[in-house]
Amino acid sequence: MPEWEAPPVVDRVAMIARWKPVHLGHAAVLEGLARAGRHVVVGIGSSNVYDARNPFTAGETRSMLALVLGDLPHVEVREVPDLGHGPRWRAMVVDMLGPLDVFFTANAYVKSLLERDYRVVHPVHLVPPERRVRIDGTMVRRAMLAGEDWRSLVPPAVAEWLDAQGLVTRFLRELGGHPTPDG
Repeated sequence: MPEWEAPPVVDRVAMIARWKPVHLGHAAVLEGLARAGRHVVVGIGSSNVYDARNPFTAGETRSMLALVLGDLPHVEVREVPDLGHGPRWRAMVVDMLGPLDVFFTANAYVKSLLERDYRVVHPVHLVPPERRVRIDGTMVRRAMLAGEDWRSLVPPAVAEWLDAQGLVTRFLRELGGHPTPDG
């Protein structure tokens, strides 16, 4: 098997995900994304939705992203509202992001929407094999709901911040139903 190579650095890259919460898999992807472009747009998907699949506000998600990314001047975080996906969402995203060299997504539907506009690449290519983690947001939210160990699934700074802000307690109190799959 050939040795892993980081993708070449290009001018503009973007990725939209919900990041709710930012977990260890996200952290590895975000670090790779930050290295992949001279200008990086990180979109907070479903920024206008607060439910069991989206138990953290856009501002709270922005804070978690900052804990992982730090203050990188070439990384811009944008809120991307949920419009029910489809042509309206695609048009909004293309207008919002403008020209890109690469758009990263693990979502097959998002890929199908944007592949006419952008070169779309799976984010696994941003992460060396030894840093790849099989975690998704649903796993973390389910562990939170079940009272299981969710802290080992997120970066330590994110776990500490979520605890300090009382956000897991709020999630359990306000949205204690079961999150649906798809991270």
